[in-house]
Amino acid sequence: MGRGEARARPGPAPASGFPGLLEDPGIVGYALDVQIDQAPPPSASRTLAATASGAGLAVRGALCHNTGSIVPRVYCGVGEQVMDKEPSMKRRLAAILAADIAGYSRLMGEDEAATVRDLKGHQAVILPLIDRYGGRIIDTAGDGILAEFPSVIGAAECAVEIQTVMATRNEEIPEHRRMLFRIGINLGDVIHDETRIYGDGINIAARLEGIAEPGGICISRQVFDQVSRALKADFQALGPRSFKNIARPVDVFAIAPSDRGARPGAATPNAADLQQEIHFCSAPDGVQLAYSVVGQGPALVKTGNWMTHLEYDLESPIWRHLYRELVKARMLIRYDARGNGLSDRTVDDISFDAFVRDLEAVIDAAKVARFALLGISQGCAVAIAYAVQHPERVSHLILYGGFAVGWNRRARSAAEKDEGAAMLTLMRGGWGKENPAFRQLFTSQFMPGATKEQADWFNELQRITVSPETAVRIFEAAGETDVTALLPRVSVPTLVMHARDDSRVPFDAGRRMAAGIPGARFVTLQGRNHLFLETEPAFGQFLEQTRSFLAS
Repeated sequence: MGRGEARARPGPAPASGFPGLLEDPGIVGYALDVQIDQAPPPSASRTLAATASGAGLAVRGALCHNTGSIVPRVYCGVGEQVMDKEPSMKRRLAAILAADIAGYSRLMGEDEAATVRDLKGHQAVILPLIDRYGGRIIDTAGDGILAEFPSVIGAAECAVEIQTVMATRNEEIPEHRRMLFRIGINLGDVIHDETRIYGDGINIAARLEGIAEPGGICISRQVFDQVSRALKADFQALGPRSFKNIARPVDVFAIAPSDRGARPGAATPNAADLQQEIHFCSAPDGVQLAYSVVGQGPALVKTGNWMTHLEYDLESPIWRHLYRELVKARMLIRYDARGNGLSDRTVDDISFDAFVRDLEAVIDAAKVARFALLGISQGCAVAIAYAVQHPERVSHLILYGGFAVGWNRRARSAAEKDEGAAMLTLMRGGWGKENPAFRQLFTSQFMPGATKEQADWFNELQRITVSPETAVRIFEAAGETDVTALLPRVSVPTLVMHARDDSRVPFDAGRRMAAGIPGARFVTLQGRNHLFLETEPAFGQFLEQTRSFLAS
């Protein structure tokens, strides 16, 4: 196997015409591996050539008559030989930043001189930022930037500042002449010598750059795992993406400063900063219910479900990312179900009918005439019952991770019923306690993909939201739920979503619920967590589907 160095100079990759030569080895500036596993045709020249895609670099090798292998020689230009043998190279872990300008060819076609002048002006400001954040510039060919950083947080902070600075510089420029960088960041193992770096990790950064929105940043999961808690920014899970010449799909996230006008590095608004108003109202049986109003715009009401707390949920990694997104364009009304959170904890009636009456009481107290209604998990059945009884008040019905028939009524085997009984026993003895066995069972069903922090929060939610006795009663009430007869009577536009590998509520339960509602749209989300986490593709899919549905 031979290696050649690819230096950045634009140019297409012609077909080699020989078996075994790599037709499109990838992005500029990386190792080009050339291998011939069979003898070339008799008419072949004694010298073979392949051109690296996007690099315009001839990689030539002298053909060995006996073995058919290639001894690599690399040329920067016609007749200029750079090396005749493989250099000494080492490996290291590095964060790679790749950037280019969206629509650069169009800008050049419209006014070449002005484009070059503007580019140089921007580079004079942008390139020093790389050094400021500890990075090293590898290449600046054309409109592109390739840099490596010893710190992935430094790379991400640099990318955010680049986009923030560029947003300011573009303010006074006509929109059609603005230069908008697309940036991709990946963390991976690279091969390096004194001046160059090589490897698939760099290719991935360039592919991420290619899918970023103009003015945006795309990062791989390896980067996200390191910066999500350290960087004050908004993140959106885009899901796994397949890229050319990359063997496996890459889990992609989009990142952007929450406020492009804010000083880089300054704290940005998050869910905990949202100004919510907490009020109380009474259910028909006198139970005090706590409800919250936050945000502005058309009303979106979320039905109550267990393990919620109006104050703590805005800080919890279990719920905060959902509420942060929902309030961006809506007034969100949510409440703690009876027995939970700030609502009365000790109550006589815990039943499905009581849950429906609680929703009616909150909506009447909030004085909203018409609204979209969101049900999650056991809240879906409550939302369905309300929509059937008050169709004139519900504009859209959104159901996620729900069921029409509770766990006890849909259990079809003795083993399934025994599993439910075992859960009740564990809840009575282990709810809210430092019981590893219970935590492993319970958390693994709701959030099998949780991090340690998320699992710890989930365990703490048990203690601060509901007592063991009430938790058991709510679980039993959910198990006896059955709104099958109501499904054909739902007359409002309905969107049903369910994670394909949901570990708590079977996928088939969500599918059957959707099938029973006339005209309901059913969307399968990719994931296995019953309560979707901020870092998984299902969350991004949920937001995209919900926003599209509410806009229709």
